[in-house]
Amino acid sequence: MMIDTTPPVLAALAIALAAAAPAFAEDAPPPAEQTPAEQTMAVHGQATLVVQGHDRFTSPYAGRNSLSAKAMGRETFDMTLYLGVRPWKGAEIWINPEIDQGFGLSNTLGVAGFPSGEAYKVGKSKPYPKLPRAFIRQTVDLGGEHQAVEADQNQLAGSQAADRLVLTVGKFSVVDVFDTNAYAHDPRRDFLNWAMIDAGVFDYAANAWGYTYGAAAELYQGRWTLRAGAFDLSSEPNSATLDKKFDQFQLVGEIEERHSWHGQPGKLKVTTFVTRGRMGRFDDAVRQAAITGTPADIEAVRRYASRSGVSVNLEQQVATGVGVFAKGGVAGGAIEPYEFADIDRTLAAGVSVNGARWKRPDDTIGLGGVVNAISSAHQRYLDAGGTGILVGDGRLPHPGAERIVEAYYDWALTKAVHVSLDYQYVQNPAYNRDRGPASIGAARIHAQF
Repeated sequence: MMIDTTPPVLAALAIALAAAAPAFAEDAPPPAEQTPAEQTMAVHGQATLVVQGHDRFTSPYAGRNSLSAKAMGRETFDMTLYLGVRPWKGAEIWINPEIDQGFGLSNTLGVAGFPSGEAYKVGKSKPYPKLPRAFIRQTVDLGGEHQAVEADQNQLAGSQAADRLVLTVGKFSVVDVFDTNAYAHDPRRDFLNWAMIDAGVFDYAANAWGYTYGAAAELYQGRWTLRAGAFDLSSEPNSATLDKKFDQFQLVGEIEERHSWHGQPGKLKVTTFVTRGRMGRFDDAVRQAAITGTPADIEAVRRYASRSGVSVNLEQQVATGVGVFAKGGVAGGAIEPYEFADIDRTLAAGVSVNGARWKRPDDTIGLGGVVNAISSAHQRYLDAGGTGILVGDGRLPHPGAERIVEAYYDWALTKAVHVSLDYQYVQNPAYNRDRGPASIGAARIHAQF
């Protein structure tokens, strides 16, 4: 098994930064019983290395976007600084310069629910800089009990009112605000699979790295929160560049309800989106392919159109240190997805258990599963030789739902450094019953301060 390796200097630097952080971090969190003092500035950092691979699996044929059937391994590495300042009361300005390097399996292709949320659609063998986030957040106090806010990445310590309005403008990820989940949302600390950390049908606006320009508003009132946002699409589906004119865009809405179930806290969210951009209809591409005698080409039939979707997201603590989650949704299956993944229907669920139960309070074990599916029109398109954002085996004579099971153990080496082992079993990769199943293992090292 061949594995690309992260430059050892970067990895060593990241671990050293995390180990040394207590000596120079001005924003170390205060004791839990105290209300944090209001910070005016902060510096945080993180570094994550993921090494992932799979063994050989059955594959009678393959296409341009197939997961390689040969045994292979790849790695990804990223190192981020979180630089924040409070220019006036209630405001925070954050920038996140980052260095990335590495590739996802098969160049991040071949599975609709791709097995690593740390792998982008753009891979490079040498480290390169980028600026994923640069935004301002304004919080307006609307009354109610004041709550402590601990220092964290992109979060200054202080306090906030229970009832409040939060406005965020700039460059950030849509899923920084929408479709969040305490147990399955962070590929640096919990599950790795794309369709586990975010609802698979949530085709959120983003460039190839997952970020975009836009604005979001959040209104917190009692146990309810309403969210709305407008975001820029990439210049064309799955592109590295964003639309400069903002004439291709996405509107996102979300309602969140917070509750207590048998004395245990939980949240339920419903998220909707409408995408307006140049997209192709699957059946148009199939008809054109039949006329020309060539593989279906979605680019040739793109027109300005709309595609929408809705998803439900549940997180529920069921006992101290034990939480469950569930996500499900549907999206328009007649038109191609624009940014995220080739998924028209999805259902995911799982459990997360804190290690306090075996005297390892900073450890976590997780187990989850996801089933992804596509429409009949989407199946016809792939069978006619079409390719999508992530999948396309050249044909699809025997389609089936993509089923994935993932398990991980996150071990706290120190407070700042965690090591994880992850395993995923993928049945019918890219909805193809002729290929697979694939067994995918990963090791992850994450450090932060």
